[in-house]
Amino acid sequence: MSEKKFVGYEYVDITVKQAMESVYVDGYANFGWNLESTSTPVAGVGSVVMRFKRDRKIGNKAELTRLQRQFDSYVEEVESLENSKVIKASIVAYSIGIIGTAFMAGSVFSSTHEPPMVVACIIFAIPGFIGWILPYFCFEGIYRKRITQVTPLINHKYDEIYEICEKANSLLNN
Repeated sequence: MSEKKFVGYEYVDITVKQAMESVYVDGYANFGWNLESTSTPVAGVGSVVMRFKRDRKIGNKAELTRLQRQFDSYVEEVESLENSKVIKASIVAYSIGIIGTAFMAGSVFSSTHEPPMVVACIIFAIPGFIGWILPYFCFEGIYRKRITQVTPLINHKYDEIYEICEKANSLLNN
């Protein structure tokens, strides 16, 4: 009968966005981690809890841990760059929409005034409707412009992530 050697494992649970799940699975394998399970947290919509394990007696553990921390920070930078695509466009669109709503409120109040102020109602309604229609086009324009600015930065970060994974993989296989 063959005897199995004892292997002690260390475990880590990380919560990541679903969009970045495959990046973590692929990346953590280069640091000696094996994916054990994934689950969806109750409170975290759009996120996944990933449970990894690896041999406690892995070689070059300190350097692998340092590279893993660097990997984590680069992935966070990619996530923040991805979020930055939408944030500015959303702020501008919401602001214009709120201003349009204020004009529309002025239009409604002037139409309910005794006696009704029809001219003021029309004068307030025109920028109100423009303020409701314009946000879509502003959002799309700013979003497209931001994508062209951010995409090269994201690709560069992914290149840095792959370099870190290559270094970690070479340490792991030595």
